[in-house]
Amino acid sequence: MTKIGTLYGLGVGPGDPELITVKAFRLLQQTPVIAYPKKRMGSKSYAHQIAEMYVQPAAGNKEMLGLVFPMTRDPEILEREWNNTVELVWERLSEGKDVAFVTEGDPMFYSTFIHMMRVMQEEHPEVPIVTVPGVSSFLGAASRFNLPLADGDEQIGIIPATEDKEGMRRAIESHDCVIFLKVAKVLPMIIGLLKEMNLVDKAAVATKVTSSEEMVWTDVRELERAELSYLTLMVVKKS
Repeated sequence: MTKIGTLYGLGVGPGDPELITVKAFRLLQQTPVIAYPKKRMGSKSYAHQIAEMYVQPAAGNKEMLGLVFPMTRDPEILEREWNNTVELVWERLSEGKDVAFVTEGDPMFYSTFIHMMRVMQEEHPEVPIVTVPGVSSFLGAASRFNLPLADGDEQIGIIPATEDKEGMRRAIESHDCVIFLKVAKVLPMIIGLLKEMNLVDKAAVATKVTSSEEMVWTDVRELERAELSYLTLMVVKKS
């Protein structure tokens, strides 16, 4: 009986290809199948770009498996497409091949891999799953801003930014430091809230942090009418 391959979730960092762990590098070298999120428009994700820097698929001993993930809220479409995607990975695992799924940041932090892991566990619970932590974007931003996120007894919140203004206010009030993820879609509201709270000078914004496309702003007033990338975060440090 063929031994089932292991599914690895590899965090490859926020964009800088040097922000990858030695363990992730070793597994990229050793694993015969590298799975990655594939964009429909043909452009490569950071995870795909980084993986390609460390593997040589042209040598013939490595398969690059692009996986398209559904961008919809329709539960029927989501279930169908996710099951199809997981089955593509299962085909390789059932042949005894290990599969490394590369993901930006960390595989256990707001990552596509989380759902991949859950569906695989439901459909094929016999598959061994191993995750390798990676550098998350908010840690890359702290380094870029040279800003300590928390020290001593300070409390930090990592909050997906939403249109719930009062919820966002409570998050700021309840923590010494708040990182707002995916903030681009509500940036004007968040900046207005910071002005109300006299904290607009305590905020900084980064887009595609640590990557070659990185952009940073330490005066967020400049962004009240800006349209920024989905991969944008804001750090608010009150002290």
